[in-house]
Formats: sequence, C-alpha cells, structure tokens
Amino acid sequence: MAAAESQGPAAGGPRGSAEADADGAMGLTDLPGELLELILCCDVLGAADIGRVSCTCRRLREACQPRGKVWRERFRLRWPSLLKYYSHTDSVSWLEEYKARHNAGLEARRIVASFSKRFFSEHVPCDGFSDIETLGCPSHFFEDELMCILNMEGRKGLTWKYYAKKILYFLRQQNILKNLKEYLQRPTDQQSFLEGAVLIDQYCNPLSDICLKSVQAQVDDITDKVRKVLRTKNPRHPSLASKAVLSSPDICTRAVGQGIDLFSSASLKVSSNRKGEVLIPEVELQRQVLDAMNCVLYEQLKYKGNELDYYNSLNSYIHQVLIRRTGIPISLSVLYLTIARQLGVKLEPVNFPSHFLLRWCQGKEGSTDIFDYTYIDAFGKGKQLTVKECEYLIGHHVTEEFYGVVTSKEVLQRMVGNLLNLGKRESTDQSYQLLRDSLDLYLAMYPDNVQHLMLQARLYFHLGIWPEKVLDILQHIQALDPSQHGAVGYLVQHTLEHIERRKEEVGPEVKHRSDEKHKEVCFSIGLIMKHKRYGYNCVIYGWDPACMMGHEWIRNMNVHSLPHGPHQPFYNVLVEDGSCRYAAQENLEYNSEPREIPHPDIGRYFSEFTGIHYLANTELEIRYPEDLELTRATVQKIYSSGKE
Repeated sequence: MAAAESQGPAAGGPRGSAEADADGAMGLTDLPGELLELILCCDVLGAADIGRVSCTCRRLREACQPRGKVWRERFRLRWPSLLKYYSHTDSVSWLEEYKARHNAGLEARRIVASFSKRFFSEHVPCDGFSDIETLGCPSHFFEDELMCILNMEGRKGLTWKYYAKKILYFLRQQNILKNLKEYLQRPTDQQSFLEGAVLIDQYCNPLSDICLKSVQAQVDDITDKVRKVLRTKNPRHPSLASKAVLSSPDICTRAVGQGIDLFSSASLKVSSNRKGEVLIPEVELQRQVLDAMNCVLYEQLKYKGNELDYYNSLNSYIHQVLIRRTGIPISLSVLYLTIARQLGVKLEPVNFPSHFLLRWCQGKEGSTDIFDYTYIDAFGKGKQLTVKECEYLIGHHVTEEFYGVVTSKEVLQRMVGNLLNLGKRESTDQSYQLLRDSLDLYLAMYPDNVQHLMLQARLYFHLGIWPEKVLDILQHIQALDPSQHGAVGYLVQHTLEHIERRKEEVGPEVKHRSDEKHKEVCFSIGLIMKHKRYGYNCVIYGWDPACMMGHEWIRNMNVHSLPHGPHQPFYNVLVEDGSCRYAAQENLEYNSEPREIPHPDIGRYFSEFTGIHYLANTELEIRYPEDLELTRATVQKIYSSGKE
C-alpha cells in the first residue's frame, strides 16, 4: 500500500471524475465495480489497508462493505481453513468475523503465554483450563490460532507449541465428549457401531485428523472391493444394486412399504427391517457376501488379528486398524459388521468372554436359540464357528447368556474397558494419559460407577492434579455408596493437606553455578549428551550436586557400583525414547553429533533448538540463571574448534 501511495493519487488514491476528465487519466473510483473488487482483493493488501481505503470516499466504502467480497477474501487469505464453517448462502459480516478471529488470536496467545509461568512445576497443568471454558469467542477461532502456533516453522517457539498442544488437546476432548454424550442419548437404532468407535478414537487421539466421514469413506472403499469380487461370483446378487439405493434406508423402506421391487430388473429381492436397514433375506445370498468379504479383507488386503503385539493401544483405534490392517477382536468385528450391513447382511455383536465375536442368524430372525446362529471370528480371518467351537476358542464352557447380542453402548463399554486395562499397564508415560482418557470415556457412559470414580480420584491424587475436583468426586462417591467412607475419608484428608501445602509454597529453588557446593558440576542446561553405557541421546534440563534420590532407588539402580557412587553430580535428562532419566555425571559425555531430541516435554523446558544445543525457556532459566552463558561457552569451545 505504501508503494501505491508514494506514486500519488493517479496510482492508488481515489480520484473524482472531474479530475479524470482534466488530465485524461482514470482514477480508482472510475473503474468498473468488478475490477475495483479484484484490485482490493489483491493479497498484497492487508486488513489495515482495506480499512483506510474504505474511509476515503463513499464509492470505496461501498466496495469494502462488511458483507461484501473484499472482506470475505481478506478473511479467506488470512485464515483459509475457517471457510469450511460457513455456507455460501449465509449472510455473514466478514468484517465482524475478521475482528472476532483476530481478537480470538490475541486471547489464545495471552493464555498460552501465561501457562508456562503458572504451570511449569506441574507435569499435568489442569486448573488453568477453567480460563478456556469461559472463552468469549467461537471455539473454532481459538483452535485455529492454536494450530497456527503449532504449525510455526523452524525450531523456535517450543514452549508456545508445548502449551498450545495441551490446550488444544483439552478443547477438542471437551467437544468430543459432548458429541459422545449426544450419541448415547439417541435411540439405540440410531447408534452406529462405527461412529461410536470413531468417537473413542477421536477422544484418545484429539490432535490427529480423524473424522467419521473419512473413516466411512475408507470402509466404503473396502465395500466396493467386496462388490467387485461378488460380481464375479454372482452378477445378479442384490448387493450389487445401485449404491445410492442400498445406502438409503429411507428409500428402501418406502419402496418395500409400497410393494415396489427396486431390484426387479435383475429379479432380485431385498427387505428392510424396522431400523431401516436394507437386508438380504436368503441365507445363501448372505453366505456369498461373507465369502467375498473374507476374500477381500483377509486375502487381498491382508487384514489380520495382531497376535504378536496384542496389547498395543493402536489395535483399539479404528483409524489405525484401517491404516495398519490389524487389530484385536472387537475392533476388527466393528469393521466386519459395518461392511456386512452395508451389503445387506445383518450381523450382531456378541460380548463373548475373552474374545469378541459376531453372530449370523441361520434360523428365524430374532431367535433366542443360540444354536440358530453361526458365530464369526473377525480376528480369526472371518472363520465361522459353532457353539462348541466358540468354547474351544477360549478353552472353557460358558452359559447361554454370553452368546446374546449386545447394544452399541455395551460394545463401547468393552472397547473402553480394553483401553482402561492398557492404561493401567503404562510405565513410561508419567501423566498416565491413556488411563485418564479411558476413565473419562467410561464415566461419560456410566457416571455413577463407584469403582471407576474411585480409580479416577486415586489417579488424580497420585498425580497431584485437580485437588478440588478430587474432593468433588469423593463427595459424589460418598453419596452413592456410604460404605466407602473409610477410603473416601483418607483421600479427603490428604487432598486437603495437599491444597494447604500448595498455598504455602514459596518460589522456585535457584541454583547458582558460582556456589561452592556446585563446583563439581561439569555440564549445563541445554547440552545434548550421550550416555556412555547405554548409548542413548539426551538433553540436560536439571542437575543436582549429588544424587538426591532415596536409598531404595540408589540400591535398585546399583549406584554404589559407580566409581564415585551417589557422591557426584546427577542430571535430569530428557531421552530420545520419550523417557525422563536421572544420570550420573561419570556416565555422560558430550554428543559429537548433536541433534534434536524428540521428547514430548521438550517445550516445557526449552524455547528453541539452535542446531547444536537447546535454549532454556524463561522458567527454567530462573532456576538455573548462570547456565545459559556456560552452555554457550561450552558449545563454542567444543563444536566450533574444528575437533568435531
């Protein structure tokens, strides 16, 4: 805009028609409306430029009207990903939307900046999320700014990215939890098994790009492959009818109700049940579908049960099942059942102990006789089992109740239960994120389950987070089950003590390298190191002049076998495998080829990676005020001397 202004009115300023007639030149306001809009939509102009232009005269003010093309284009250029939230038919004040998005960005950055100072000492920041719950702007504007922070290029802004990621995680989980509760309130015949699996997947992976539409598209692609195989076996099979017809229960329900045969051209018959599902009644035609499905899933696409890594949480996430083509019985069953129903075969979920199954009716629909069904093992390549073979599968006899069909909510309960068990097995994740997420999901479905409420209270107490929420949970448990008063009383007492200690906390401990007691400390914050014995790469984020761990840890780690034992400096390090360790000085050495350490907590302590070392963020620098200069001097001495 400045370039245009420097050339005078003829180049960029508005001109009246009289002036244009006097010297034969055409002014900006003399241009046709479409051309004027095209110029004002140019990407070299900013919002401030458009604002100034609109103040010059009535013609330009009209061209830059709030609901017009110019401000819409300005909004699109600045935040292209947000246009999906608007319809072409909406009457939108793009100027107001621009202002709202701009203000949301300022608010997001203010909150992110405050998190480092407020929650540096907490491994799991919690209390600050109350600020986010009362946002005065659309949540998708706030999320968009967080994504802008996360997508910043380069190795700077690590602390901003760290807290932006935590806030975005929280925000998305709140929205997904809301969607899950709405899903659970629907009638059971409107609860898709696939949608439920996607909601669980989304909640446990809120930063991943997972949506029902994309998952459904992948399932549809598999379904199309099954149709191709089916066509070679039976060209007149009813599942080969128009996809639009088969996928529209309303159309089929109306047609069946009116006695219209949608498939008369091929002399094919289908029916529609009360749920609106399009079904193929003949068992032999259903068998052809299942055979084609097994051919595509297990022979062509190589889907299989993950026997080698059964307890990997990825086996439970439907989008990962589609990517990796492996899973556990329940996740593969949801996929198998969904495809079958899209092809007109009604399979039902069976909550069989230790091994989730599907059942396929061979007798009268709705039969209560377990011997009227064939049972399908999606984990076992779609193998069809009898009742006796089901018992062989798990190695013991079970009663008839375990062969019964279960609801979508019960299927989700079992999926979440699997994740809960995996979360309890976690050892490397100090925040127990999977356990916390699966507890949230379980309690969203069963909010009055005392066992899981108590587990959640104990987990939060163990992590030292959300003490006020712990008290609320304990109060709820006491109201539900007074017999828990002993355990509740113990946790209430210690939680109140924790709250009091937090009130009495003083400022952070500051460690000066110049102190006599620190003279043996050789390494400094931010240096990339290598462990001499185990060979892992790591970065130092803290140190002690001597080992500060308890006697039991020292004994278990065999520290006394070291030449200097526990009486030497020890370093807190972030390791490239995602773990945090406490390493003796004599076990560390400078890394001759320093590189970034891919640790999830790197931004909690460091603001930037220079290519050779990390720069401590403000909060870490407060605690180690003399380390920054020492790190720079060390790096210059080691890596700039030409030795490495």
